[in-house]
Amino acid sequence: MVFLFLIPFYLFLVVDDKKHSDMRIAILGAHMVGKTTLAEKLYESFSDYEFYSEPYFDLQEMGLVFSEIPNVDDYIVQLEHSLKQILRSGRNAIFDRCPIDLMAYALAVDKTLNFPLVFNKIQNAIKEIDVFVFVPIEEPDRILCSNSNLPELRSEVNNILIELIDDFEIKVIEVKGNLVERLNQIQNKIHQLRIL
Repeated sequence: MVFLFLIPFYLFLVVDDKKHSDMRIAILGAHMVGKTTLAEKLYESFSDYEFYSEPYFDLQEMGLVFSEIPNVDDYIVQLEHSLKQILRSGRNAIFDRCPIDLMAYALAVDKTLNFPLVFNKIQNAIKEIDVFVFVPIEEPDRILCSNSNLPELRSEVNNILIELIDDFEIKVIEVKGNLVERLNQIQNKIHQLRIL
């Protein structure tokens, strides 16, 4: 029985044990949805790719100190860093977050944000992304989000992301289920894109 459960994941790894065509892949989603775990596991299969970690962690490593409860300035700094990640990336890259996520967070904490200005800043950069993977909050929720992890913010960001996906007119691979199911959904969609 355990062996049968491992078969889909094994197949995913075998199918991807080769060089991939040039592709920039961005994983979108609110916090506590399994986004980073998915991005890291995807990178294990796309080992010839560069991996760009979440801007928050990159900037922390550089010595930037964020507010205990993040504010709009924190998210704008991360958004700017995310734009730089895209600009300096090679053709094979996986991004744990992209500017759209960070715009969603900024809008969630500051309703007065200059939407057109930020939108225009992001629009050209995201044209460099070939595949967007959206990890939504599922019903029922797969991950317990405690009060310390700001569940209201998480829910609002999820809803704003859905709207921004429409606003930017981007096509996304929306994934659901456990990690293996999510990986297989990405692989199947990428395979379809390559044969079109």
